[in-house]
Amino acid sequence: MLKVGVLGAGHLGKIHLKLLKELTDEFELVGFYDPNADNAQNAEKEFGVEAFSTIEGLIEKVDVVDIVTPTLSHFDCANMAIRNGKHIFIEKPVTNTVEEAKKLIALNHEANVKIQVGHVERFNPAFKTARSSITQPMFIETHRLAQFNPRGTDVSVILDLMIHDLDIVLSMVNSGIKKISASGVAVVSDNPDICNARIEFDNGCVANLTASRISMKNMRKTRIFQRDAYISVDFLDKDVEIVKLHTVEGEPDPLAVTIDPGNGKKPKEIEFNQPKVEPHNAIKEELRSFAKAIGQNQQPEVTLEDGYKALEVAHQILNKLKVTPNLIEE
Repeated sequence: MLKVGVLGAGHLGKIHLKLLKELTDEFELVGFYDPNADNAQNAEKEFGVEAFSTIEGLIEKVDVVDIVTPTLSHFDCANMAIRNGKHIFIEKPVTNTVEEAKKLIALNHEANVKIQVGHVERFNPAFKTARSSITQPMFIETHRLAQFNPRGTDVSVILDLMIHDLDIVLSMVNSGIKKISASGVAVVSDNPDICNARIEFDNGCVANLTASRISMKNMRKTRIFQRDAYISVDFLDKDVEIVKLHTVEGEPDPLAVTIDPGNGKKPKEIEFNQPKVEPHNAIKEELRSFAKAIGQNQQPEVTLEDGYKALEVAHQILNKLKVTPNLIEE
């Protein structure tokens, strides 16, 4: 049984506290730390676990540190946990700056603890269902649109929303990046509220990503095109559509939908498939997977290096927009 402590008892921190209490086969929730006295008091009463007075005191009592603090403090919290030999679950973005992420990687090479980054969309049931059908994407289109919410507007939409899709794209495309171009504008805040980025990979794949937090409706959809296949993943509604083309051998089925590619090539049959998506709580699944990685001494599903790569590309996009990626207002 892994003893775990949570750093941060804000909105997301409380979700982690609730789920960790439910994961009784994997974790023993020892307590949490939050510098805000009201947050600490409310969470202690709601979850019936100890509110520690210091980070150091909590880290000393646990095997695993779950970091759900504001991004600006991620590095300091993780640094302290690593130096004390504790396994770490850390929310995205992994750190405030790319340099901080590099330092954590170097520290972890010495400490050799397990670290998982909270890119939760990897555990979205729709993506998990579609993942085995995604082999070699050649064109990817993502739309992550959200209605305006004043909370979080001190950070650009790239680090707020697009970073989810950056991680998903990088997990699907096994290739280096050749070129990045981007455009974006600040509409209602001081940071970009809408952005479009185009990533060209060395293997020829192209990803076109759009993120907006000033939309009339919410959307979280990714479309993947690969040889003889189209895959649509709806992260919001948890739906998957897969369209595949199969070369017809012999006489085509008169009831099947076929296309003639011309040039003397054999006709292709279109197969439509909408696989059943088994629902589950993605945050609970990522926490459970981290416990498994520790218990079985395996690599976490979303590594520290994965978190670094997504953050690095996000900052490259910010640089294309000539935006200073501050996470808090000066």
